[in-house]
Amino acid sequence: MTALDDTTDVPLTEETPTAGATAPVIEISDVWKLHKLGDEVVKALVAVELQVMPGEFVCLMGPSGSGKSTLLNIMGGLDRPTKGLVKVAGQDTGKISESQFAALRHDTIGFIFQSYNLIPFLSAVENVELPLMFEPYDRKALRKRATELLELVGLSHRINHQPTKMSGGEQQRTAIARSLISDPTLVLADEPTANLDHRTGETVVRMLRDLCSTLGVTVVASTHDPTVADEASRVIRMKDGQIVQ
Repeated sequence: MTALDDTTDVPLTEETPTAGATAPVIEISDVWKLHKLGDEVVKALVAVELQVMPGEFVCLMGPSGSGKSTLLNIMGGLDRPTKGLVKVAGQDTGKISESQFAALRHDTIGFIFQSYNLIPFLSAVENVELPLMFEPYDRKALRKRATELLELVGLSHRINHQPTKMSGGEQQRTAIARSLISDPTLVLADEPTANLDHRTGETVVRMLRDLCSTLGVTVVASTHDPTVADEASRVIRMKDGQIVQ
């Protein structure tokens, strides 16, 4: 028996799902996040339990201070929980180093920010390329990929425009294209429509929904915007650091 087919003695672990099973993209169990402010302990997250499956568009909703942005940051490794289990793409993030988590984030997760976070002196296509610009990728192939992603979000006519020459909606669509450049499994969006008017926000939300259906990307968005909730496949409501619905 060769090394390639010798699977009979491999023990079944949490990282090895059974045949035909679909593993969660995100698995969160009993997650707490505590902050100490003077003599007071602030509970940003309290015993959070959540699974997100491949291809879902999940919306985290709640008032300011409800914990939704904290939870999103923990999913993306921008923050660490005080205690609890966090798995991303099958990896127990509590058992890997910061550099390993950075590599996981690079290969698996795309980010969309409320304020777009585009580099003002770069063109749209250069902003989309940026996450991979300093990596050993073929430059022509990278430019082709970035151009195709801008076409996907309806910005083929803006590829050479700088952010200052683009509307807010165009900037956010550029940010969506940038989040996809490394072919991620998961896209995390923090208040993606907060700086947009209602009509433009609807366009951006439909685009996020279509990512799930056409590309098979899993999307988790934190928001106050009911438009996002209307398009999501599942809405998670939060209050005082807890999931309440």
